[in-house]
Amino acid sequence: MQSYDLVVIGAGPGGYEAAIRAAQLGMQVAIVEAEHLGGVCLNWGCIPTKAILKAAEQYDEVRRGVVPGLLAESVKPDYGAVIDASRKAAARLNKGVGSLMKKNKIDVFMGRGRLAGGRRVQVEGDTPADLEGANVLIATGSTELVLPGVEVDGRRVLTSREALESRELPASLIVVGGGAVGLEFAYAYAAYGVEVTVVEMQDQILPGFDAEVAQALAQSFTRRKIKLRTGTAYRSLELNGDQVSVGVESEKGEEELVASQVLFGIGRRALVDDIGLEQAGVTVERGFIHTGDDYRTSAAGIWAIGDVIGPPLLAHKASEEGIAAVEFMAGARDKPLDYSRVPACIYCQPQVACVGLDEAAAREAGHDVRVGKIPFVASGKAVGTGHTEGFVKLVSDARYGEILGCQIIGADATELIAEVTLAMTLESTVHELGDTCHAHPTLSEMVKEAALAAQGRAINF
Repeated sequence: MQSYDLVVIGAGPGGYEAAIRAAQLGMQVAIVEAEHLGGVCLNWGCIPTKAILKAAEQYDEVRRGVVPGLLAESVKPDYGAVIDASRKAAARLNKGVGSLMKKNKIDVFMGRGRLAGGRRVQVEGDTPADLEGANVLIATGSTELVLPGVEVDGRRVLTSREALESRELPASLIVVGGGAVGLEFAYAYAAYGVEVTVVEMQDQILPGFDAEVAQALAQSFTRRKIKLRTGTAYRSLELNGDQVSVGVESEKGEEELVASQVLFGIGRRALVDDIGLEQAGVTVERGFIHTGDDYRTSAAGIWAIGDVIGPPLLAHKASEEGIAAVEFMAGARDKPLDYSRVPACIYCQPQVACVGLDEAAAREAGHDVRVGKIPFVASGKAVGTGHTEGFVKLVSDARYGEILGCQIIGADATELIAEVTLAMTLESTVHELGDTCHAHPTLSEMVKEAALAAQGRAINF
């Protein structure tokens, strides 16, 4: 039996950052990982998909002649090389996490961790062990959700996991699910000339996002010849030789869609099975571990963070929760995480990013809403670089100018959202944001301009 102040099960962003913070606070820490340091995000999610999306964006701009003065009529894609580059990026960062563990003197156990009663953790795998922690943090994350009856073969039927190592482009693809994962892959494949159809059962792509943003992205995808079938539910799947036949149903009735491949991007499920939760007395509700605001579970000394405790299923949210949980353990924190200040980002082109309340939610909450909306075409930087799709939409309360939320669609939206998130954290107002000098020419000027527009004093639009 090896004893620690903290044993972390799962080395994704939430788990490994929690382990580092615990070490900084003087704890002796062990971390258990069944597959790869860095978890799904680093190895089979966030990082490799961004490598693929960046390559797709560059190829798409050259192919469509967006770059002035660049003649590349014979340019051809090598998609296998794109996949290779994405895997190298993941491998490099995986090694980086290993280095961080050594730097912070965190013991790493490679294998499957399972609660074995009390605060014991049994590890089965490359480094089997019997561990005991004064505290145990569950950060096992989530995996791709696969519908009953669907068999993923990696050739004709894929999830994001298989797509990230598929080296050949299909002639046509049906994407089931119009959320972040489905739309990122739809964009990437379409950029390389694949005929893509997206099937989404809700009335808009990006369910739950601002309606104006969803509409703008739908229009952009349509211009890129991506077919969007909203209000359409998946019903069945059949394999016919080298093709797949997907049965769908909409208000028009039932029909069959045929393509070379189908990719399911319908969501994720928490990894709560067979890790000893019931034996340890940890409560699971609706497929997720139940915790309090301090991330304690129903079992003494056992904590949980990240995808395994529920939405939003975001890597950066897991990281913040992991750090917060450890600080609660150490008595170094008494303030819960403010989820209204956790941004969400989608990395297709145009990019989408949001934080806080959208306009409809703000009005429903009873605010006297003032909206500042600035199109990218009003930005000198956007016009000069040829990225004029999209807008910045800042939602505020009229009384004091409180910033309630922001939605951005357009180039570098996922970077621009950080300024508004910081402003909300500092409880800044549209007056302070509008009075902040922004460098020219930059895309960030649109954030300033949106803050001014919310006050009725926009300068450049």
